[in-house]
Amino acid sequence: MKALFIGGTGIISSACSQVAVERGIELTLFNRGQTGKRPVPAGARLIHGDIRDLDATRRALAGQEFDVVVDFVAFTPEQVQHDIELFRGRTGQYIFISSASAYQKPPLGLPITESTVLRNPVWAYSQAKIAGEDLLLHAYREDRFPATIVRPSHTYDRAYLPLEGGYTVIDRLRRGKKVVIHGDGTSLWVLTHHLDLARAFVGLLGNPHAIGESYHITSDELLTWNQIYETLAAAAGVEPGWVHVPSECIAAYDADWGDGLLGDKAHSVIFDNTKIKRAVPGWAATIPFAQGAREIIAWHKADPARQVVDKRFDALLDRIIAASEAAWPQRG
Repeated sequence: MKALFIGGTGIISSACSQVAVERGIELTLFNRGQTGKRPVPAGARLIHGDIRDLDATRRALAGQEFDVVVDFVAFTPEQVQHDIELFRGRTGQYIFISSASAYQKPPLGLPITESTVLRNPVWAYSQAKIAGEDLLLHAYREDRFPATIVRPSHTYDRAYLPLEGGYTVIDRLRRGKKVVIHGDGTSLWVLTHHLDLARAFVGLLGNPHAIGESYHITSDELLTWNQIYETLAAAAGVEPGWVHVPSECIAAYDADWGDGLLGDKAHSVIFDNTKIKRAVPGWAATIPFAQGAREIIAWHKADPARQVVDKRFDALLDRIIAASEAAWPQRG
């Protein structure tokens, strides 16, 4: 099988690239050469270029066809339309990486399945993903464009600490400072290790039953936000300390953080993974977050240069906590 991954070195795509090569897929990565924390796997071919430069991309890919094309870096409907024009007639399957945040918020029923309505009235990121999906479904229905849609939820790897502020949270706890958890910390959330996702994802490549279909791929492990912070603190060997703050209050201090909460993370989620398990027999997510948290802490500990503290976010937490404790002295 010949596959083209646009991107290929991000949190999700790096694991998908690794597993694809391990399974004997002839893999080409098309990216700008900014591999950063996640190198290109041995055995993959790399084409340097900007996929959004249509003319340059056509020249770079001239005469080449692929069984599967996956775009890991399409975030707007305009970028999706660009891909439709570029790959129509040149691939047997096109996979769009959407987002589970596109599902109805707040959810009116759980668990979430692939038939759950797509509607996010808050977060522009999710709205753009929905618009991209709409374009692909139209292209599939009208022109038989061979689209498959994949909706990851909150996916992490060892180099990505999956909390707002990243390593700054661990640094604060190590200094004996409190952090902020939205709401009362008891809403349910799902974190998925990128290798778990990749093993299911690669099973969709070249799968004729996946054409015209959508799938989410997530862990089945449910965690409260309090448990997520406790698990990371335990892996770091520090005592957790926090203040609970309503998501609306956080949004008043930081609009971007607030959009991600009110448009996604503030709501409990439970995903039904029956559809992806049916498409990829034998697959199940097997890496618990306790193991993932240890990997994250070990990776950051191995090199002090990775322990990046966001001073702006650190100061923001100080302001939010001070205001919260002044308003509600009993909170914490």
